[in-house]
Amino acid sequence: MSTLEASTLPDVQNRVPVPGYDRSQLSVGIVHFGVGAFHRAHQAMYLDRLMNKGQALDWAICGVGLLPGDRDTAAAMTEQNGLYTLVEKPPSGDWSPRVIGSITEVLYGPECPDDVLARLCAPSTRIVSLTVTEGGYNINDVTGEFRAESPAVAADLVPGATPSTWFGFVVEALARRRAAGVAPFAVMSCDNVQKNGDVAHRAVAAFARLRDPDLAAWIEREVVFPNSMVDRITPATTDADRAAVAERYGVDDRVPVLSEDFEQWVLEDRFPSGRPPFEEVGVQVVKDVEPYELMKLRLLNAGHQALGYAAYLTGYRYVHEGAQDPLFADFLLRYMREEAMPTLQPLPGIDLMRYTDQLIERFSNEQVRDTLARINSFTSDRIPKFLLPVVEHQLLTGGPIVHCAAIIAFWARYAEGTTEAGEPIDIVDLVADRVRANAARQGADALAFLKDQALFGDLAEDTRFTAVYRRVLASVHENGCRATLENLASLAD
Repeated sequence: MSTLEASTLPDVQNRVPVPGYDRSQLSVGIVHFGVGAFHRAHQAMYLDRLMNKGQALDWAICGVGLLPGDRDTAAAMTEQNGLYTLVEKPPSGDWSPRVIGSITEVLYGPECPDDVLARLCAPSTRIVSLTVTEGGYNINDVTGEFRAESPAVAADLVPGATPSTWFGFVVEALARRRAAGVAPFAVMSCDNVQKNGDVAHRAVAAFARLRDPDLAAWIEREVVFPNSMVDRITPATTDADRAAVAERYGVDDRVPVLSEDFEQWVLEDRFPSGRPPFEEVGVQVVKDVEPYELMKLRLLNAGHQALGYAAYLTGYRYVHEGAQDPLFADFLLRYMREEAMPTLQPLPGIDLMRYTDQLIERFSNEQVRDTLARINSFTSDRIPKFLLPVVEHQLLTGGPIVHCAAIIAFWARYAEGTTEAGEPIDIVDLVADRVRANAARQGADALAFLKDQALFGDLAEDTRFTAVYRRVLASVHENGCRATLENLASLAD
């Protein structure tokens, strides 16, 4: 057994492929906020590929964690010299491991904010990238406005305050770079958010305006925020994953990442200070990302929500269990093809029918062992972004809505906090108390859950939608999820 770190690579390489480049020659070009499993299965992996081709050696990553849960990851990755094992898990069961070496430093921001700012201000840092989750942008989903009243925002706006938020760090670093005559970095979001670069721009510009309008005007003129679309199903790492890596490969790795073998990254080509040649390792570098991201958000991401609540309520715990059930797979496929696909424009080189079949295959991959609890978490950040645009389009055009109504009804039932067997559900959400309270009032008011305007806007006032929603929700309560799905056509308008 080898503990993974730089000094043990000669031994590890006898069992697992390791970086084929001299890591001592790497220099940081990217500071990344949110060094979770997805980033390490995606952006860091692409950079490692480039480095193994002898390229992008000046684009190594300095990772930054800001949340309490990031502390242990930062400590583990520091002990391992930034190294970790990435294992790709195809449906065949033939796992494919390799050690990734593109991350050279990981900082826990609350303990070393000056070090984070030093990295952000260094002229060699030309990109700041983000995987801070959908809720990390501090944007109201309904109004689209920056939440200026947030306590974290108020704390970061105190003159001379040490930043605690990613946008606080970014704006402070940009102010320092401007004062020193150093060109600004590009801010590249890699989160599952529609027009993620635009959303990052909105967050940074709004915070900057609250701090210094003149600085905000400079940021508006000089800083670019390219959009991207990212796709790779990557569950959170478990103790069982760590044990499997140790048993299969003889590698003691505290922070391995296990993901599906599918990967996709579509990136808008706007980087005034340069970028790695990502297109040489499979990234689609394009002028307009939006058609690709709408495809992914409304089919894959909303598809997860379509599957997750009902499958969990009926007793399944893993995504592949639900996707392998013909009843749930048919519901998911019908949502994608009958309600989501009509909202999308034709996409050159993409067969949407094949893409939806492929999603069913990916969700059914039992090697990934993605949990329904994971995809059901933070729903208040997901449904408004992934599903409501589909609802709005279908209502505007008179298209079918019963599958969308069912997804929201399943969430409303899930938010009641017990499964159909009476088992408790841990509701993980930024507004968990509120959604539970809304769900608790459904017995007296069938639209109580839907009337939360912060989540659904004025949807509860649309009589066509509410008529379908009422019927579906009543069926879920009276007959259960399976029977509701079996008779869904009869509940449509």
